[in-house]
Amino acid sequence: MRIIAGAKRGHRLYDFEGMDIRPTTDRVKESMFNLIQDFVLKSRVLDLFSGSGALCFEALSRGADFGVCIDKDPKSVAVIKKNNEALGFENLEIKNCGATEFLDSTKSRFSLIFLDPPYNKGFIAPIIQKIVKKNILSEDGIIVLESDFSDEHGDFEGLIKFKQKKYGRSYVTVYKRG
Repeated sequence: MRIIAGAKRGHRLYDFEGMDIRPTTDRVKESMFNLIQDFVLKSRVLDLFSGSGALCFEALSRGADFGVCIDKDPKSVAVIKKNNEALGFENLEIKNCGATEFLDSTKSRFSLIFLDPPYNKGFIAPIIQKIVKKNILSEDGIIVLESDFSDEHGDFEGLIKFKQKKYGRSYVTVYKRG
């Protein structure tokens, strides 16, 4: 895994070892950022289920103003911290907590929210509904969901499906306020 574009282009990211981890591939990440390129510059980024932090780091490299990486796994948080030590982003917060716990406690609003939960675990609808209910997405913001072809990626009250692309087993769906 690497940073594809921006100030930190080409920088290799530390990643996980093991079969239970499913990082976003560089190919999918590049396609995803092609879909959302107009929303990244000056954005406030929330990366839920952050893993290695690759999506947030990519956005920061491309000119996002601020990022927050959320993951409940201490191993993920350690990898995110290790990556940020190498990258040197000062405009990044790293939180070791679950997505729901963070959404329940935050008063912040974000213009770019990455949602890449474990596939087929039922996280998508409750998390998106909470984002809408708590008004965490800014008025002109987007939610970028990476999901399995069998996961939900349908309609949610208060949002419209703006764009959607399929990459192998994965869908990238972009939602904005509707």
